[in-house]
This record gives sequence, C-alpha cells and structure tokens, in this order.
Amino acid sequence: MTLNAANRPVPVDDVKISRKKPIFPIRPELHKYLRMYQREARLPLGYDELMNFNEAVPVYDKNGNDTLWETPLYPPHEIDQINDNLKTIYAQLKASGNTRIVQHKYIDRIDYCTFGNTHPFRIRIVNRLNDVYDYFYIKRADASRVYGLELEEILSPNQVNFLVDKATLVEEHIVGIPGDVFTKRLMNSPDYNPIRIAKEFVKFNERCLITLLGDMRAYNYVVQITPDFDDFQFRIRAIDFDQQFYEGNMKVYMPQFFKENLPYVKLSMAHLTEKTVNQYQQEERSSIVHRVRSERHRLTDLRDVSRKEQLSTPENIEKLKISLALHYNDKKYENCLNMTDIIEMNIKNVIRQVNI
Repeated sequence: MTLNAANRPVPVDDVKISRKKPIFPIRPELHKYLRMYQREARLPLGYDELMNFNEAVPVYDKNGNDTLWETPLYPPHEIDQINDNLKTIYAQLKASGNTRIVQHKYIDRIDYCTFGNTHPFRIRIVNRLNDVYDYFYIKRADASRVYGLELEEILSPNQVNFLVDKATLVEEHIVGIPGDVFTKRLMNSPDYNPIRIAKEFVKFNERCLITLLGDMRAYNYVVQITPDFDDFQFRIRAIDFDQQFYEGNMKVYMPQFFKENLPYVKLSMAHLTEKTVNQYQQEERSSIVHRVRSERHRLTDLRDVSRKEQLSTPENIEKLKISLALHYNDKKYENCLNMTDIIEMNIKNVIRQVNI
C-alpha cells in the first residue's frame, strides 16, 4: 500500500476480473502431493451426486433480499442416505473420520450457490443436544483453488482445513464477519481502535500480492475480532481462493485497488503514515520469511508440482511478470515462465528485503 504526498487515499481503480476463469482439473502429481500431506480422502458422497436435484427454492435473508443461494429439493427416498453421508464427510473433515462426533448431530439444510466459479454447496450441521451449529462446503475441485488453500496454509498466519476426493473439494467454514458487513456495521465502533484495523489491512494487502491471491473484494474475506486485555485484535482472512495466480493485472492481487475496499483504504490513509505503512509491510514480510524457513520442504514440494501445470494463460503470465518487474525494479521477473516462478521471485524478494 502506498500513500500520496498529502496522505490521502489513492484513487481506486475499476479492476477487471476474468469472470470465466476455467476450472483447472487436479492432475495426478497434485493428487500425490495431497496424499502426502493428508489432504486427500475417500468421501462417501461427491459433488456430482449432490447435483442430482431437479428443483430448488431461493434462499432470502431476514430482510427479504435474494442471497444468491437456493435450497435443492432431493427425492424423499434419498434424503436419509444423503444426510448420513454428509455427516460422515463432516467427521472426516473435523476428526479424521471418527463418527462419534456426529452421533448427536443432524443435517439441518443444504444450500447451493449459483454465483461464482465452483458453485458450492453449503451444509449446515446442528448438534441436537445444544443447538450449536456449524457449516462446511462441498465444491467442484479446482486446482487453482487447491493451490491457493495450500499457500494460505504455508505462508499466512491462518490454518485451513480441506479434503479432496477426485473432482470433489470439501472445505471447513472460516468463521468471521464478512468484510463488507464489517464496514457497514462495526468499523466505526468506538470500542475498536481504527489503527489496529488499518494495520491489519496493510498486512493483508501485502500478503495477497506476495502470494498472488486475487479478487479480494470485501465480500471475499472475513474480519475476525479477538478481545485482548483492554483492546481488540483484528485478523483479515481470505475465504475465496478461486482467483489464485490466474490474472495478468497486478492490481487484482492488491485489495487496496478494489472499490469495495475503499472504507479500509480511507481508514488506513486517515490513521497511518508512510513510515508506519512501511513498518507493517516489513512485519508481514518477516513473518512470511519465518514461515518459508519452517515450511521449506512442503513449499518446495508444492512448487515442484505446480510448476508442471499451466494454470493461467501465456498472455496473463507475460503481463504480470512485466508489471512486477517494474513494481519491484527487478528484471529477473522477465525470466519467469509461469505463475509458480513469479511467486518464487516474490518470496526471494521478500527474503532479500528482510535481510537488508
């Protein structure tokens, strides 16, 4: 993130996103990697089987607005079997398949989203003993998304939990307040220190560019709030990894340039100086370097697998590496052959900046 001379918000661009990004299949090399790191499992129910419904009813929020989700209607004689299989999947995701954790749970509802690339199913599971509920998601497996989830696990301060079986991806629900909801309802709360919020947004912006996580509009991440002695800590967490290192526009990987994030940009410009922005960026880079060193073997394995795949277009790769060469003033980017090479160059740059 950068500040102008007057310490005012930089203009927010109309960043273009490729809405028709293809779904990249998970190839044998990636499946082998997932098995090695316990990300692969045999599931009793797949994405295609959940798609076997003929009717659906729209889901509205409490204000009567269309949520873009709908509830599929399955044949009555299949419901019990579907629900039992979903509970087993939840046990695999949460407890390595120990079905005792779902003994007193039931599937409350299944929702299907018609918006986005992977058209996910959202499963709500409820504990009948105390009515505590949880969610998990079943999606079409997309290699881009899997690589994004793995990079989040390795290079961010966040842990992610997911399983893959052939063309099916199961993801844990990431708890938090949607970024757009947070700006409307909570950002200006007198109980919250705006500097802490701005600091987290700067770090999030830096992390997205380094890992090439794109399309982080306010509705594609959540804000987690943690009470800490006499103040609150904030963490911004991505929840959508569909646009992992696909686009050629560098600004797609910088949340500060999306108009949906303007409240965060304004907050940062109002409460941070160029010196503090640089400080927070350096803190995030140092954290990434520490994680790279501790997870270097896993990161190397992921690099070796992803380097063999074409997960973007030659035009996007060319455009992005030229932009980053200018951004970092490093002509070595021009030698990159794919998105994996670009991320590796980003990490090398981070290591060099931290060691200066």
